[in-house]
Amino acid sequence: MKFYLDKDWFIDTAEFIDLSIGVDTHGVRAWYLDNPRITPVMENGFVGSVEQGGAVNFRDIYFNPHGHGTHTESHGHISKEVYPVSHCFNQFFFDAQLITIIPDIIGGDRVITAEQLRDLSPCDALVIRTEPNYLSKSTTNYSDTNPTYMDVACVDILNECGIKHLLVDIPSVDKEIDGGILAFHHAFWNVPENPVLDRTITELIYVPSDVEDGSYILELQVSNFENDAAPSRPLLYKKRKEA
Repeated sequence: MKFYLDKDWFIDTAEFIDLSIGVDTHGVRAWYLDNPRITPVMENGFVGSVEQGGAVNFRDIYFNPHGHGTHTESHGHISKEVYPVSHCFNQFFFDAQLITIIPDIIGGDRVITAEQLRDLSPCDALVIRTEPNYLSKSTTNYSDTNPTYMDVACVDILNECGIKHLLVDIPSVDKEIDGGILAFHHAFWNVPENPVLDRTITELIYVPSDVEDGSYILELQVSNFENDAAPSRPLLYKKRKEA
């Protein structure tokens, strides 16, 4: 189905690039969490498994949105008020730019620096793919690995470009162990001074290697949890010109 951006340009909503990693019992995880648990309800004679003789599959799912699969978070992640991420949106389609970055090595850490963002164009959303882009990103246990993170100076560039939504293929924009400082998170959302309510960070995405850098339309759909973070499904659409 064609969705027109103006009289000349459109996207085909049937042709999307899915950036999400689902919640899975053997999927990606971080923050020293065990794998998610998905178990059938077994109570008072009720059997929540067709395989085990029940009428329906009826399962409990135990997971943490920050450490299991692709998720989007609000400033409520670091504020006293747990601001639901679903409250950050009054629209779900955004002009987006996809870039690929080879993190700099600084003091033994892999860091995305402001210098690597100097060529950004103004847009609503920025999607960052880091190299090397192994398919195993979808199943990695990032705990205690000191993964790639972003230097806080990057926030100035994001502000200059008007970026509201940041999407990354790493567990966090901040260093895994930083003493709870979370400098990037605080700067990005301007917490606690004057929190920016309509900005989000999406972590643990996966961008296939055959997807070219460039300008796209991003659809960012977030599960309607009353929580600072929730599982999400970001989709990219190529911009197409009417023949």
